[in-house]
Amino acid sequence: MPALTAAAALTLTGCLQNPDAGSGGGVGAVGAEPEEGDGSVTIFGAFGGAEEEQFNASLAPFEEETGIDIQYVSDQDFTNTIQVRVDAGDAPDIGLFPQPGGVLDLAERGALVPIDAMLDYDAIDATLVNGFLDSARYDGRVYAAPMRMAVKSIVWYPKQAYDEGGWNTEPADLAELSDVAEQIRSQGDTPPWCIGWQSDQATGWVGTDWVEEYMLRLHGPDVYDDWIYHRIPFNDERVVEAIETYGELANTDGNVLGGARGILNTPFAEAMNPAFADDPGCYLMRQGNFATGFFPEDIQANLDEEIGIFVFPPAADGFDGQPILGGGDLAAAFEYDTDVAAVMEFLSSDEFGGPWAQAGGWLSPHTTFDASLYPDETTRQIAEMGYTADVFRYDGSDVMPREVGSGSFWTGMVEFQSGDKTAQQVADDIENGWPQSAEPTDEEGEDQ
Repeated sequence: MPALTAAAALTLTGCLQNPDAGSGGGVGAVGAEPEEGDGSVTIFGAFGGAEEEQFNASLAPFEEETGIDIQYVSDQDFTNTIQVRVDAGDAPDIGLFPQPGGVLDLAERGALVPIDAMLDYDAIDATLVNGFLDSARYDGRVYAAPMRMAVKSIVWYPKQAYDEGGWNTEPADLAELSDVAEQIRSQGDTPPWCIGWQSDQATGWVGTDWVEEYMLRLHGPDVYDDWIYHRIPFNDERVVEAIETYGELANTDGNVLGGARGILNTPFAEAMNPAFADDPGCYLMRQGNFATGFFPEDIQANLDEEIGIFVFPPAADGFDGQPILGGGDLAAAFEYDTDVAAVMEFLSSDEFGGPWAQAGGWLSPHTTFDASLYPDETTRQIAEMGYTADVFRYDGSDVMPREVGSGSFWTGMVEFQSGDKTAQQVADDIENGWPQSAEPTDEEGEDQ
């Protein structure tokens, strides 16, 4: 067996460091010796194309050093296909989950190995963005570790035009951000905000992100967790407040290009394009780090000069700290042998991802990652937003049951944005349709 693989097996075996570990399900037993690997590990994920190439490039040095052959298979319908494969007894060794909901579902079914059975929980947690591991916690144990981070709490602006306007580039709280919007409106007819929701069958997801941002800032991570895991009802007054607070920004006359209804008709990928005109049509867009892939080619080619960013700020009278809303891919193991353990250790470490980072479009969830590997200063700034956050929380709709997270929550926000329903009516509808089978147990509520 290659030296690194043998060392990994000795280091990882029986390494329970998770202070919250309970007696939850899962196929890994704490303290159990892993089986000997056969030199091959299969990984199943959702991303393909250039991302698949960079993922494989990031694995190549590890494969060469350890002798482990890693076979990655991509499926854009990963969320459904992984369930089918598990049902058929054909699970991969490792799955890369784009949403924690799938992890939690399979953890409940006992299909996954808890990471504390094979990895040093404390060592991983010590370098991760604060709060990231919580997204994959079920019944007191964590079943996946992040291998990629997405940062959503970013406000983008056209650098030259914005600097010429002399507006605040570091608003300390939501009130100062509102002041910026008012200053832009007062200097002419140009609305400050660029917002677009149109996303074919997925229209509405942008609106859920806005509500999640406000839930974190107004009420903090504990209430946020209670909300997304349904320990408080969806129509709790604090949720209604978050929806209404978004509405105050989006539906104020002159605040958004195209007005309130224009938001629904503007493709989310094109929302900021008017900001790059010689005479900008709007200035501010709140969107995740993936937005750069939709910018015009000339903007992408000169990102540091063309784009400015700042973090979507906290609420002065809300959570005491800077929260970050985000996401990422989570690595979860279906098998427990020495090779799988070694690959999981590498994927969940700050050593993974260098070639992917250099190519662009990838962020490490580890605060100790070598930031010099990122291709530009803008990407480094975005990563730093995640690394310095007081708390990180996963996109809540990705954690909620599918019937809500990509169903009634999406459609409810469209009904709110169109003016067909009030925030209270939308919240009531979503609460009334929450699937009973998704109710958390008392144990889950305590451990989450």
